[in-house]
Amino acid sequence: MGYLNSTLPTSGCQVDDALVSGGGFSHNGKFSYGYASSRGKRSSMEDFYETRIDGVDGEIVGLFGVFDGHGGARAAEYVKENLFSNLIRHPKFISDTKSAIADAYNHTDSEFLKSENTQTKDAGSTASTAILVGDRLLVANVGDSRAVICRGGNAIAVSRDHKPDQTDERQRIEDAGGFVIWAGTWRVGGVLAVSRAFGDRLLKQFVVADPDIQEEVVDSSLEFLILASDGLWDVVSNEEAVSMIKSIEDSEQAAKRLMQEALQRGSADNITCVVVRFLDKQGETAQSSSQ
Repeated sequence: MGYLNSTLPTSGCQVDDALVSGGGFSHNGKFSYGYASSRGKRSSMEDFYETRIDGVDGEIVGLFGVFDGHGGARAAEYVKENLFSNLIRHPKFISDTKSAIADAYNHTDSEFLKSENTQTKDAGSTASTAILVGDRLLVANVGDSRAVICRGGNAIAVSRDHKPDQTDERQRIEDAGGFVIWAGTWRVGGVLAVSRAFGDRLLKQFVVADPDIQEEVVDSSLEFLILASDGLWDVVSNEEAVSMIKSIEDSEQAAKRLMQEALQRGSADNITCVVVRFLDKQGETAQSSSQ
């Protein structure tokens, strides 16, 4: 994903050739999580992920993210290392979580651009994040890494891929003085295949880091969440992804299953998947008693 005809560095990578995977449970036993990430067919690795459980004002908070870099790995690595820390330090994190998320996205973007002032290359990154606070699930994204939930057995996209040819995105870009043209795919300025991202200094006037934010209630009908880079979604549909892992209770194994399917289907990109499974009351009790 990303720049047209860019030469991509191999330094600053999160994973090498081998598959990296892992997972765990929340301290209160309300959810499990797993991740799997692979360089795939690409010569460099620009995907990063974060799975983090924190305590904020007495609340156990789950923070999960997938960050797909372009023009190098620097932006994705920076967002991984700073976005969630900026978010949980926000004074309104609990009282007005949506505005805190929007502020954290834009603050992280600004700070990254400041840190890049000596760089000659123009790096950027998508972000698809999920924040669990009590019985609230808040999904935020910029770019085309995607979030999909399984609710009542059905696949539901809870993020929107930010592509330059979408009517509202194209209008926003043109209103700001930019343009969108076809160059193998629709691209901002003929260069970038996503219309929102962190970084991308040269296109920042048009390629904003304002996230779309969607809130879901965590109840008995919410089964699991998938966050993944477009290395998965380029070759696997939302419905296929949900169907594929519906019966896999282990979140790490579910994430690995998605990643391996994308490889088998010939995905040409880095592939990173995070799965969060919401545990029923029986699962919560069992997990709590084992702590």
